[in-house]
Amino acid sequence: MTAVGSDQDPTPGPARPGSAGESGGAPAVVRAALVQATWTGDTESMIAKHEEHTREAARQGARVMGFQEVFNAPYFCQVQDPEHYRWAEPVPDGPTVTRMCALARETSMVLVVPVFEVADAGFYYNTAVVIDADGTVLGSYRKHHIPQLKGFWEKFYFRPGNLGWPVFDTAVGRIGVYICYDRHFPEGWRALGLAGAQLVYNPSATSRGLSSHLWQLEQPAAAVANEYFVAAINRVGVEEYGDNDFYGTSYFVDPRGQFVGGVADDRSEQLLVRDLDFGLLDRVRQEWAFYRDRRPDAYGNLVQP
Repeated sequence: MTAVGSDQDPTPGPARPGSAGESGGAPAVVRAALVQATWTGDTESMIAKHEEHTREAARQGARVMGFQEVFNAPYFCQVQDPEHYRWAEPVPDGPTVTRMCALARETSMVLVVPVFEVADAGFYYNTAVVIDADGTVLGSYRKHHIPQLKGFWEKFYFRPGNLGWPVFDTAVGRIGVYICYDRHFPEGWRALGLAGAQLVYNPSATSRGLSSHLWQLEQPAAAVANEYFVAAINRVGVEEYGDNDFYGTSYFVDPRGQFVGGVADDRSEQLLVRDLDFGLLDRVRQEWAFYRDRRPDAYGNLVQP
């Protein structure tokens, strides 16, 4: 695992093990999956539904899969109520992550599993756990940027993330995570690129409204600027704790900013399985030499308060 927390070099140079699937055992073309799901009404059936989607993705040949933000719960942040701390569980030893580790072993898939984490009394995080294809927990990403506005009262529940921007060496390559509201902040996208990410999962819960037009703008732009693949996952439907209408339209986008296959439906649950050519990463980085032409020596004022 590599983590970069500032806009300093290392600047990615020649391909390293796993960077384009040419060494380290990682494939050049990775069949990847994501699922946008409707809330079932309880955790058990929600987890069971995702298990079935994962098994179906495995039957279709997928080797890595990601779920939506706090996938095993409703998006309870539409309200501020301490009863919703009940959705939190430990990482990595809580029941959901333990069950997902068994699923990863069963399907031989890398899984990106977003949950509500309790790390200690009073320490809660919006977290995504990365599990390797043998069921090993490689580590976690904790959401850095926490919104607090109507329908998205997340500061009531979550502390800001404190684990940096890790990139995980998995059976399919180098995987990073950025969560929902994070996507509006370019710094983390760049940190993941500097750490060598080939594919970044962005699990989200975003609804129709003021920023919906950004959904198909920001992640493709981040994929281009940082020259990696992005998997953008949104919830879908209206849930019981508010009137947020989660509009799905999940997708994969390549480092040229082009959608890989179609975009998911905006009203219904859907599993997407797509082939991602990691060999494209080196080609794009040679054609568009953004990492070569960075100026970290000139960026110091960007991180001043």
